[in-house]
Amino acid sequence: MIRYALLCEKDHEFDGWFPSSEGFDAQVAAGDVLCPHCGSPNVRKALMAPSIGKSASKAAASMPADMAQKMSMMMLALKKHVEENCDYVGDKFAEEARRIHYGEADHRDIYGEATPDEALELIEEGVEVAPLPVVPSRQSN
Repeated sequence: MIRYALLCEKDHEFDGWFPSSEGFDAQVAAGDVLCPHCGSPNVRKALMAPSIGKSASKAAASMPADMAQKMSMMMLALKKHVEENCDYVGDKFAEEARRIHYGEADHRDIYGEATPDEALELIEEGVEVAPLPVVPSRQSN
């Protein structure tokens, strides 16, 4: 695994772990590396000092922050995937999810908004739903 210091087009700094240099290049080219601060896919490597002989305890202490960055990138990638591959139905989500579940509408993957009560009712009816992760706005800071 390789750890890179990264920058987005807005100069937000973050780290990322990749299986190899080629793995990093492939993920960036596919738009799978997103800035956890603004969601920008325009990411590049930043200059970083080489890591020389960290002790195991120091490496373990830095893992929670690295894992948080990785999770944030994964959540952004999930949200991006849903937005690109599913139909947005807005505040009609609960109604449309029911119609699909009961065969009143053709099956398709959808996303939209639902109140907590609506989501709970869907779950109690056996309609498969899951919340999308909350991620930072893609607007400039």
